[in-house]
Amino acid sequence: MNNNDIIIRRENENDYREVENLAREAFWNQNCEGCHEHLFIHKMRSHPDFIPELDFIAELDGKIVGAVMYCKAKLADEKGCEKDIVTMGPLCVLPEYQRRGIGKALLEHTFGLAGDMGYDVVINFGNPDNYVARGYKSCKKYNVCFEGDIFPAALLVKELNSGALDGRKWFYHPSDVDAPIDTDSQEFLEFDALFPHKEKRWKPSQEEFYIHSHSAITW
Repeated sequence: MNNNDIIIRRENENDYREVENLAREAFWNQNCEGCHEHLFIHKMRSHPDFIPELDFIAELDGKIVGAVMYCKAKLADEKGCEKDIVTMGPLCVLPEYQRRGIGKALLEHTFGLAGDMGYDVVINFGNPDNYVARGYKSCKKYNVCFEGDIFPAALLVKELNSGALDGRKWFYHPSDVDAPIDTDSQEFLEFDALFPHKEKRWKPSQEEFYIHSHSAITW
């Protein structure tokens, strides 16, 4: 695949259901049995912290094959001084198009736009194996943590401008759009029923995700 064939453009309302289905296909059975990302995207678009200017899709031969979205978040230092940042995610690519540079293209495009908008730090919570090649580093290296001095292994930080984080301790405050989604709720079951049936099953990647998401760096 020639990356010059990929069209990266803003998502529009006509794309919504296709992008939600893309997310469902990309995440199904990866982090848990089933997934919730399609409902998360659906709800995130109407949240005040959602950043529509950073909502992009990748098209190939007229088909949407990837998408990335961002929302507003904050860092606060120990004196209470706040810094506006962005949280990236979800980033999703159809399984049959993964490892072909589509996610990289989406990230590089939107990192540049985020920088132009005045943001200099991007954070996301994910598998480090998927993101360190894009310039993300452990939160510990930037002294960024959750309240209680918790440095999750899956909390990844990227400076869009070198030196944007000056070594002081920063506490990460994600948007409440990241509130957990109950996949047993009536809301979720009714929404998921709008999509083709897919079988839930266990995969080794779910244990990998559990280990990453429940691990913390202590030294």
